[in-house]
Amino acid sequence: MLRFSGLILFLAASGFLYESKPGPARTIASGASLAGSLKSAAPMLEPRSGHSATLLPDGKVLIVGGMRRNQDFYRSAELYDPTTGIFQPTGDMAIARVGHAAVLLRSGEVLIVGGWIGHGATDSAELYDPPSGKFLTLAKMTSRRGRPAATLLTSGDVLITGGAASDGPGGIASAEIFHAATGVFEPLGLMHSARIAQTTTVLRDGRVLIAGGRADSVTASAEIFDPATKKFTVTGNLLTARYKHSAGLLPDGRVLIAGGSDDRDWSGTLNSAEIYDPAKQAFNAASPLNESRFKLPEAVQLSSGQLLFAGGSKTVEVYDPVSRKFLIASGQIDTARHFMTATKLQDGSVLLAGGYPGNDHSATATWIYHP
Repeated sequence: MLRFSGLILFLAASGFLYESKPGPARTIASGASLAGSLKSAAPMLEPRSGHSATLLPDGKVLIVGGMRRNQDFYRSAELYDPTTGIFQPTGDMAIARVGHAAVLLRSGEVLIVGGWIGHGATDSAELYDPPSGKFLTLAKMTSRRGRPAATLLTSGDVLITGGAASDGPGGIASAEIFHAATGVFEPLGLMHSARIAQTTTVLRDGRVLIAGGRADSVTASAEIFDPATKKFTVTGNLLTARYKHSAGLLPDGRVLIAGGSDDRDWSGTLNSAEIYDPAKQAFNAASPLNESRFKLPEAVQLSSGQLLFAGGSKTVEVYDPVSRKFLIASGQIDTARHFMTATKLQDGSVLLAGGYPGNDHSATATWIYHP
């Protein structure tokens, strides 16, 4: 059990603390179609969950931080090389962290912000430099944030929203922008709702849809951030309150939201899905996932325009915009893994890495999804 009682609350609220035992397994819907295939790959150097995975310009994947188990967090990072199929060590961060956010900047560097450290949420930020393999410590964010959402804007700057502060398990409403050219964090006005474990999706016009998450309870609210005005505007509500879900942009500019959980967490996992229409500012029901799942990475947009959803189940599902259904890939992960990562590689395949099953022990295991 974690040493710090406050941190126990933070990690339990965000899902990084192992919480007893998951609910009953769900069965796959009969007659579900197959799409693509899944095969095991070489293991990471360290077992990780709550880590980040970022595709670098040279095609390698940067794996950063995360946890081995409760209260055992990493400073270390490693690189996956698709040409060799193996992982190699790279430089260490200044601090060990889990539940942080990572964004590839236009410079080719990777911004690492927030997360949990040994005594709660942190406001620290670091920058990974691929040529040197080193992390550079940056100025602090304007707020402490455990599991924030970080989104690359069309300007090249980064929008950072929500997360958990160090004084309570719920989400916060504050937001800020990281200016890549200057390395400065600029505070913004508050979001309309406090949030942790929300999704953020850049729309075609450059605005950002922020959906769901948890304040004191899980919310169905959604809002839009406009980089031109730096303002948050309320938009239509989700049909279902959810957090720890996933979202992805469809080829027609709408946003698919799927999975997650309600306030019951493990026993309240969802298979429902819905689609946000920016023109109508409203959510409409979509075909459900074949399996309920939560604690998911961001959906991966495949070269075909389909969206891949992984984590929280042994299966991987692909949403097909043509048939408007979720299809199941052939092959399976060894067990349902939570807070794993999903990273699209340059050849169009997807690296799935780490995560934890029905206990607090993370995995080194990885898989490659081939469309």
